[in-house]
Amino acid sequence: MVVQLNTLSLSECLQLCHRVVDGLCGREPPRKGDYNATWSLEEWLEITNSLTAVFRLSVGNNSSDEEVMIRLSELSSSHSEAVLNVLRSRREEICHALLTRTHAISSAMLQDFDWQLKLALSSDKISALQTPLLSLSLDVRENGTLNSFSMEMNKEELNTLISSLDAANKVLLQLK
Repeated sequence: MVVQLNTLSLSECLQLCHRVVDGLCGREPPRKGDYNATWSLEEWLEITNSLTAVFRLSVGNNSSDEEVMIRLSELSSSHSEAVLNVLRSRREEICHALLTRTHAISSAMLQDFDWQLKLALSSDKISALQTPLLSLSLDVRENGTLNSFSMEMNKEELNTLISSLDAANKVLLQLK
């Protein structure tokens, strides 16, 4: 719970919020030793996790100032305004850190693709004659190296691939 921020002075609250954002962005996070006299270990973990969650959710959901203030309703108005000021000033930095974490989930990226439609004129199965096939070549960059993948798909497999790509695109659009 962020209510424990009220025990800090306004300048200490600002400093802690900036240090929490630093930790969120991959730099040095706040140290417990600096706040030994203020909070127990359990309270320290709770306050840093709560602040991190406020910053992540506010930026990730593109929350308005009013929505953030509702999340911070437990705080005094001056402390909640201080947290909001840190969020406003470092929103872009937090967004970049969240996107970097999301991109790090998969290091492979599609670089280029090529496709051809083929018509199978002969097959060992008589029912497979004149079946359209899609030949797809993907160039994927992973850890700086370019790998090529080729595959051949029939109509059903192509529909499955398109459905999967549509679902992935919807998830990606929700993250923006």
